[in-house]
Amino acid sequence: MGVLSIGECLPQPLPERSAAKPAGTLRDMKGLWTPAWIARHILALVLVAGFLALGWWQFSRATGGNSLSWGYTFEWPVFAAFVVFIWFREIQQERRSAGRSAARAAEPEQPAERPAKQPVPRQDAPLTVRRPVRVPVTSAAPDDDDPELAAYNDYLSWLAAHPGARPSDYPGRRTSTS
Repeated sequence: MGVLSIGECLPQPLPERSAAKPAGTLRDMKGLWTPAWIARHILALVLVAGFLALGWWQFSRATGGNSLSWGYTFEWPVFAAFVVFIWFREIQQERRSAGRSAARAAEPEQPAERPAKQPVPRQDAPLTVRRPVRVPVTSAAPDDDDPELAAYNDYLSWLAAHPGARPSDYPGRRTSTS
């Protein structure tokens, strides 16, 4: 075993951050204090506190003799950890998107050129879910010469004309020939 000196036990100074990756500042967090984000922060805090309280309640029931509660004792804190994970991930995505929009605003605008083909998305690009586009679909024109469809339409019109009749009362296809 080696001997430790006093200098090795003292905390070492943190390495200097490069200019490429500055430390987070309050200015970077400005977008996270909008009313929508405040509601998300409060929701995350309430959910985490609620899940941990439910875990503690299940622990007290489990120690009181309810063996089924042991599973829930460990399940509720996992739910709380999941909420923290989602909250942290959403904050990171918001900060990245704010950084990208600030970088785009700093770049000089170039004349728009229409590319010959669509660019291939980067593999590390975040997946964005957008609203679906509804395309009106024109239905195919019904065939008037379909005998099965004509017979069914005739049957439906007979039923509409005779509201009290049973389907077994249908006399069959009516023809207009004399």
